[in-house]
Amino acid sequence: MPHRVAIDTGGTFTDIVAINEETGELSVTKTPSTPSDPSLALVEGVRKVADAGGFEVEDVSAVAHGTTTATNAILQKEFHRLGLIATRGFRHILEIARQSVPDGYGNSYFWVKSERIVPPERVREVGGRLNFRGEELNPLVESDVAAAVEGFRRNGVDCIAICLMHCYANPAHEERIAELVAELMPEAFISRSSEVLPEYREYERAMTTILDVFVKPYTRDYVLRAEQAVHDTIKKAVPFLIMQSNGGVISAAEVATKPITTILSGPAAGVLAASFVGERAGFPDMLTLDAGGTSTDVCLIEQLEPHFTTESKVDGHPVKTPMVDIVTVAAGGGSIAWMGQQGSLKVGPQSAGADPGPICYGKGGTAPTVTDANLVLGRVPNRLIGGEIQLDVEGARAAFEELGAELGLTAHEAAAGVLEIASWNQTHGIRQVSVERGRDPRAFALFAFGGSGPLLAAQVAGLLDMETVIIPPNPGNTSAFGLLVSDIKRDFVRTFVRSEAQLDASELEAAWSELEREGRAVLTREGVAEDKMILKRIVDARYFGEAHEVQVPVPDTKLDAAALPGLIDRFHDVHDRVYGYAYRGEQPIELVNLRVQAVGVVHRPTLASNAGGSADPKPTGTRGVYFDGEQAETPVYSRDQLGAGASFEGPAIVEEFGSTTVVFAGWRARVDDFGNLILEMNGKEA
Repeated sequence: MPHRVAIDTGGTFTDIVAINEETGELSVTKTPSTPSDPSLALVEGVRKVADAGGFEVEDVSAVAHGTTTATNAILQKEFHRLGLIATRGFRHILEIARQSVPDGYGNSYFWVKSERIVPPERVREVGGRLNFRGEELNPLVESDVAAAVEGFRRNGVDCIAICLMHCYANPAHEERIAELVAELMPEAFISRSSEVLPEYREYERAMTTILDVFVKPYTRDYVLRAEQAVHDTIKKAVPFLIMQSNGGVISAAEVATKPITTILSGPAAGVLAASFVGERAGFPDMLTLDAGGTSTDVCLIEQLEPHFTTESKVDGHPVKTPMVDIVTVAAGGGSIAWMGQQGSLKVGPQSAGADPGPICYGKGGTAPTVTDANLVLGRVPNRLIGGEIQLDVEGARAAFEELGAELGLTAHEAAAGVLEIASWNQTHGIRQVSVERGRDPRAFALFAFGGSGPLLAAQVAGLLDMETVIIPPNPGNTSAFGLLVSDIKRDFVRTFVRSEAQLDASELEAAWSELEREGRAVLTREGVAEDKMILKRIVDARYFGEAHEVQVPVPDTKLDAAALPGLIDRFHDVHDRVYGYAYRGEQPIELVNLRVQAVGVVHRPTLASNAGGSADPKPTGTRGVYFDGEQAETPVYSRDQLGAGASFEGPAIVEEFGSTTVVFAGWRARVDDFGNLILEMNGKEA
């Protein structure tokens, strides 16, 4: 029987999910990540999930993959291969940059700019100029391109970004430069801004293009090598799709041409899975908590729609591309506990990662981590992923005895302190996507997943006065599962600055129709049938005089003059929802960018309701667990024995392959019809 396989590469483990396309039966497994070559774990994961599901590797019909290759490449900071071609007179565009005050005006420094990753000696200027309408003022000086290439050769540059003034309005000069560079330096990697980000705002356009070409050799090499490794393993060619930051998948070949779209590949898949599960479970409004080995990712979902953004930063560098609006905090299972200069206990941002990992993994780690703290307190068993990893309890305990001695605490008290700080760190991330954006977290359910997400979820919810926590089945593999419910997506954008008084319906319709043609062409290359294509129109708009825009969904019907007032009203509604006010009838609006999201709808897995387990489960045993200053024998339940309708009070521990859920005192756990574990504060009506 054919099986679709999804693989999400994390910092510590690679998660794998397979679904039987005929029965909807899921198989899940994990395997240790291989940071030196992630494709090794990917291939091993295909073999392991086939064994777990009782099917042959030759039965794999498609593979979807979430990868951190692009992000990891940026974090390595090896920017010596980068070069930039800019319009004459604009060599210092990266130095001008944008300035911000990240820590408030009360500090000793005010203005902060991102690190310049291409020094002036690796920026080359070329003659030629366009105006903002894309009209040529001066022709391109092709001899300058040849001189630029020669300079790049001398400096060891082979990743070349091309970003000229106003080429978002007319790509001709950039296209010609790319042709010349390819002729003169065929070994070079090339990205041009008119293809990567055809929007105005020169600094963001330049930085996004630079980062795109920087990750291109890493990403292209990896995704094509991984695709070939999978095909060799299953002995045939099947679709190999890569998760993008926008919550959609695309073929490896397409990703290789524009890899910056994968910058949040893995975390985005988890959010899509949360929306899928939330719809079935009856929770349309959720805050997601995806805690893994190195970090925690959080996102806001309203009415089953994740929040999206087009602006983010990776290691302090601005990136402008459509993406699920995720905030990442350095609070994962591998976060290291350490002593600050003032003798205070700190947790993170340093992480033990996958290698050597926490002390209890027995791979050479020497620094106590959040995972070690959970083990010392009895929150997790002494073995992980079905017994594949045996944990070193004594090693972890010794580390916390040493740390506790520095603080004047017992090992248990020190470990409990580490988990409390980790909980507050995760809480800070949730506040960033809720309170700081005008949303009250108490109105949302907390959807917790990832290998370490369910361990602290109820504690985090309690700190925010949230009353409901949702733990999906196989929470450690939720991001991988999200790859199975993600559509094929590609985003297209064009800068189109017009005031409200200048709006012309026929001009708007023509521009959107052109973007839709580009979208259909890509979906056709991806093998999407015409009846499976959805083209979503979006406009970036603002009040005249504002510096930033909001995204306004637009009906996909043909736009005419009669529809323009409705478009303007829709902007006022969105602005009011985002910022809490609107100037309807008082302030004119301004359109900035037109967007089209081309969606190829994929077959969603049909999952059976939770049929296994008992509605009256019995603990599999007890374990000494440290809560609230004392250790007590605590019931331990096996997740696969919990059937629909099962219910029990905390404190309790729920164990399963790949994850452990802690039900704290004051919370009640129940299992819904789809196998989700719902934690509710006592006193809340079920």
